[in-house]
Amino acid sequence: MRDTVDPEFAAYVDARQGRWLRTAYLVYGDLERAGEQLLHAFTRLSLRWGKVDDPDAYVLGILYQAALSRWSRAKVFEGEEDPVKTALAALSPQQRAVLVLLHFEELTEFETADALGMSHSAVHTNGMTALSRFRLELGTKDWRDVTRGDSR
Repeated sequence: MRDTVDPEFAAYVDARQGRWLRTAYLVYGDLERAGEQLLHAFTRLSLRWGKVDDPDAYVLGILYQAALSRWSRAKVFEGEEDPVKTALAALSPQQRAVLVLLHFEELTEFETADALGMSHSAVHTNGMTALSRFRLELGTKDWRDVTRGDSR
């Protein structure tokens, strides 16, 4: 066991923890759970530091794959009145993770697929469905309504 922390690892964690905690919060819907998962991801990375080719991909995989497997039944953003959080809570865990990674983290569909261990087509389908449902939950017109000429 090492007595000191690798300065490069410490700088890496320092540079990314704030943004990833915010993003994980959007996916997990609970700040405590998001913090625990991020700490878990950084801990696992610390054990493999120097051996991992892409630390970002490694952390994202650990951070978001757990959201899909552990929370299919968990309630998110309970008691929230914020319309954005309520709209996120209406999505399935897969849809929420895909939406956050595509639109908040600005990953490509292929990067999102790698991070979540999903196929590209599953990411594409979940992304389109999530965005449409998210907009509907916010009371925004569905983009398909505009093309059909609906006035809803």
